[in-house]
Amino acid sequence: MDVLYLGHSSFRLTNRKVSVVCDPFDPVVVGLKFPKVSATIVTISHDHKDHNNFAAVNDVKKVINGPGEYEIEGVSVIGISSFHDAKKGQERGQNTMYVIEMDGVRIAHLGDLGHVISESIVNQIGDIDVLMIPVGGEYTIGANEAAEVARLIEPNVIVPMHYQMPGLNSESFSKLQPVEPFISALGIKVESAPKLSIKADSYTNGDQIIWRAPLFK
Repeated sequence: MDVLYLGHSSFRLTNRKVSVVCDPFDPVVVGLKFPKVSATIVTISHDHKDHNNFAAVNDVKKVINGPGEYEIEGVSVIGISSFHDAKKGQERGQNTMYVIEMDGVRIAHLGDLGHVISESIVNQIGDIDVLMIPVGGEYTIGANEAAEVARLIEPNVIVPMHYQMPGLNSESFSKLQPVEPFISALGIKVESAPKLSIKADSYTNGDQIIWRAPLFK
């Protein structure tokens, strides 16, 4: 299966039959262009405009916007409840993390996670091949907390998201931190490629990498 980075916290996951888009965003709010994409499934971590613009995705058969277990055309999606802040949702409400399994590859998209997760949540998430994790702080966990969560989950590939980058709306996202502090906090190998192509047996030697994803245009 292939992973493309659409910007901010949005990704497109595809195999030969099915595609999933995570957290499509409103380009006016975010400041980045949202590309023309289609998907069988859209997952929404929470109801903010920089994460919930499912109308921007074509040919959608199912929008998933909360906790639960779902099976759509051979794709397993598990939504796990969490919080958008470190005060049990008192500041920014709920956040749903998703574990998506396609072709034997397990991907975790943590949405706008605002706190370090507990051992029980780590157990719910289970073994993960690709972890998509917010790292920019301000609205989510920052670099050090994100590094702690990544170490708890122990994925093969770590994909940072929701950080400062050229083109972001300065009014909304000026306080987001860049990705470099997170990379430094983890201190592991960084790779970059137009897309991430991964199979169930791609990583068998226990090595971890950070995929610093370029934007899909």
